[in-house]
Amino acid sequence: MAEEKNINIEDTEKTDEMAEPVATDEMAETEAESQAEPERDPLDVALQEIADLKDKNLRQMAEFDNFRKRTIKERAELILNGGEKVITALLPVIDDMERALQNGEKTDDPKVLREGMTLIYQKLMKVLEGQGVSRIDTHDADFDTSLHEAVALVPGMGDDKKGKVIDCMATGYKLNDKVIRYAKVAVGQ
Repeated sequence: MAEEKNINIEDTEKTDEMAEPVATDEMAETEAESQAEPERDPLDVALQEIADLKDKNLRQMAEFDNFRKRTIKERAELILNGGEKVITALLPVIDDMERALQNGEKTDDPKVLREGMTLIYQKLMKVLEGQGVSRIDTHDADFDTSLHEAVALVPGMGDDKKGKVIDCMATGYKLNDKVIRYAKVAVGQ
């Protein structure tokens, strides 16, 4: 029995020896951490976090303010120079008009002048169509308040002409499906 006790004591000593280095390493790490990182005051930690958040907020506000100013500047430039594309497209039509006026002085033939004016008109309409402008059709159309403006009512046209466009005094135009000028029409009553 004495031998059994010795064996048991030896076993426990071996296990104690093995456990000690592990425990020593863990304790050494914990002690090193506590020595390397002095315990910080929670108030200091909170104040540092508040300062960081204030700085971040200030930077975001400055960035947004710069974005707002840039957007306002771009919008002003767009409004100021927005018609540049249309005007550039119209310049060849103006050149044709000037040539027609110069050549009109050289001829007295009204047929030639009319033909030149027709060509210039067609070119102008093609340029406007390229910019998204289209005419509002009034020929045999029903009166529509979203497209037409009634400037006259024509009585006694019969039931088949009631509520229909009879005559167009001024052509209406749309720009990309938005009415920019209503067609001025006479409506049957």
